[in-house]
Amino acid sequence: MDNIADKINACRAHIDTMQHAIQDHVERAEHTPVLQQVAHQQGYKPPVDIRITQNRLLRGHYGKIYAMQWCPSVAPFLVSASQDGNLILWNAMSGNKIHAIPLRSAWVMSCSYSQTGQAVACGGLENTCFIYRLREAAQGSQSTGEVRINPSVELAGHDGYLSACRFIDDTQILTASGDSTCILWNIDRRSQLQTFHGHYGDVMSISVNDGSTFVSGSVDASVKLWDLRQRGTQSVKTFRGHSADVNSVQFFPDGNSFATGSDDSSCRLFDVRAVSQVNRYGPPSSNVGVTSVVFSHSGRILFSGYDDHNCVAWDTATGKQIGSLAHDSRVSCLGLNTDGKALCTGSWDAFLRIWC
Repeated sequence: MDNIADKINACRAHIDTMQHAIQDHVERAEHTPVLQQVAHQQGYKPPVDIRITQNRLLRGHYGKIYAMQWCPSVAPFLVSASQDGNLILWNAMSGNKIHAIPLRSAWVMSCSYSQTGQAVACGGLENTCFIYRLREAAQGSQSTGEVRINPSVELAGHDGYLSACRFIDDTQILTASGDSTCILWNIDRRSQLQTFHGHYGDVMSISVNDGSTFVSGSVDASVKLWDLRQRGTQSVKTFRGHSADVNSVQFFPDGNSFATGSDDSSCRLFDVRAVSQVNRYGPPSSNVGVTSVVFSHSGRILFSGYDDHNCVAWDTATGKQIGSLAHDSRVSCLGLNTDGKALCTGSWDAFLRIWC
């Protein structure tokens, strides 16, 4: 068995080498990405600058913030997860905390808000997705003193850490893991509906499109497109181009393309229909990894967070940098609320910043 595993690993390494060589050849042959060529031909001009200012600083965490997500149905609400071992639900516009949920472990890496705003989920190094019904959390918080609120549902099935989770609806949730798989769960039955195999490295990020398809980014430097409506568990398409870990993926608002952020310091835009890369962004400086990406409401701007304490705004069409939001520490997560009027950035200085 060891010899077979060694041969498989050797084949994978050889495939990676060939893929990188092919990508290098493509990039040398075509210096200007397709979307930039079209933008130039159409006479498109990017905005000279964007006017985004920090509107509010959310204080409450006491450790590095690893993840956040806005509530899909209530624009001012968001949830954040920190190494201080707490999930905090916020009214971002007022700055008030709605709930503070102490977790069993401080090693949380992901969090998610359900579509109706009735539940939140999180997971990390315990390899389990924990779901909290907010009505139960509210009842627990009415008691005096610090109350350890038990999760309403625990979904255990991954063999590695939980890197990402996203609700499909109030009855289903999708999780990604360091065991190289993604799992679709039935929450009420606490059962696995589908397990998605295909990556051969840790899956770091997922993005869901209308509850029917999703993309996953992995440390194997690839992104895979999956169809939740199919019974099979193999990916529909595979996208390559990055030379290092893909840390973040995000669908374009129309669902026909998606952006990626990687440890190779670049962000890229891939077209789902053409199965090809159509644009590249950055890097703003060398040797800085991209931690998170998110589109503006219109898709005209791509925001990306970096290890070097910056959040950069790129013009999606031309690939030009049009703005930068400075932070005091590593920018770990980004999110845009449902009405597209507020950008939230989370960082390792334990603060959430709301930009409008």
